[in-house]
Amino acid sequence: QVQLVESGGGLVQPGGSLRLSCAASGTFFSINTMAWYRQIPGKQRELVAGVTSDGSTNYADSVKGRFTASRDNAKNTVDLQMNSLKSEDTAVYYCYAVATLTRVPVMYQYWGQGTQVTVSS
Repeated sequence: QVQLVESGGGLVQPGGSLRLSCAASGTFFSINTMAWYRQIPGKQRELVAGVTSDGSTNYADSVKGRFTASRDNAKNTVDLQMNSLKSEDTAVYYCYAVATLTRVPVMYQYWGQGTQVTVSS
């Protein structure tokens, strides 16, 4: 099993920055993709940024050029640096990971508990 713990959310003014961190722990063989999703009440959860084990990244169009995801495979962490924040970035941000628990290539999905990011003056 994999446990994901997020940190770094909070309140920030428009144009400001925040950095989210997520650490994976537990018993697993490998972690493939790690990503950040966000969800606004009443809306579907959406992908913000993803990082594969080889460091490839992909971003939602709405955050390209403002957000940067980075990963430390040795520490099993993924961070999300958020700059030039806008009110529409306000959401609960969730860490997500895909992992294999043994050498058998069966992948499992895991979610963190979420951290609130509020962008407001």
